[in-house]
Amino acid sequence: MLVLLPPSEGKAASGRGAPLRTESLSLPGLTAAREEVLTELAGLCSGDEDKAREVLGLSEGLRGEVAKNRELRTAGARPAGEIYTGVLYDALGLASLDAAAKRRAARSLLVFSGLWGAVRVTDRIPSYRCSMGVRLPGLGALGAYWRAPMAQVLPEAAGSGLVLDLRSAAYAAAWKPKGEVAGRTATVRVLHAPTRKVVSHFNKATKGRMVRSLLTAGAVPKDPAELVEALRDLGYAVEAAAPARAGTAWALDVLVDEVH
Repeated sequence: MLVLLPPSEGKAASGRGAPLRTESLSLPGLTAAREEVLTELAGLCSGDEDKAREVLGLSEGLRGEVAKNRELRTAGARPAGEIYTGVLYDALGLASLDAAAKRRAARSLLVFSGLWGAVRVTDRIPSYRCSMGVRLPGLGALGAYWRAPMAQVLPEAAGSGLVLDLRSAAYAAAWKPKGEVAGRTATVRVLHAPTRKVVSHFNKATKGRMVRSLLTAGAVPKDPAELVEALRDLGYAVEAAAPARAGTAWALDVLVDEVH
């Protein structure tokens, strides 16, 4: 099972350990593209600070994020699972998983990123600020920039099993499973059961808890149909139907009674 996650907007501080080594990150086929984005972003943030804030979509109060990006090559690095914070990652609670579940997380979780393309939770990275919606002056829109390198690397990373796609729209733009891979991909909406309305903030918390449940239980569904059964066994209310045509992702609705 491969689980595709969005990053968090907020991030923990960089550590005091050894700095980033892009060649040591997972998915080495993305190394050249990562180096291009890293060089462009660091250069942008080493110049006119107001321009950098405008490009990155940062308010005056987030001026310090520009300085953070200037130090990407020298700042200490930490496992990505410690860098990403926020609602989904709080609910996922990687640090509190037992040893077996942590090993499953290391194998199965892939976090998408405007800067790195995608990383495993064990990959050591510095704290940064660069969303997939950013348009860098030299590279253009990052969602479009990442499509070609991702298309080369992600099908192999997906292997032959289930792909659980929990990304937001901006990050889903960087890679869309196609053909046979799409047929074993499941996307998830979280709906408030009484109203059948999509929940927003709590969508992230529910997805985090759902991934934690799968990791803790050691569930290894091989395809979307088995995922539906696994989630129901874990107490989730799931509605799903097989897609009408081959090569199309399954769409799962997870229903929650309480929005929390």
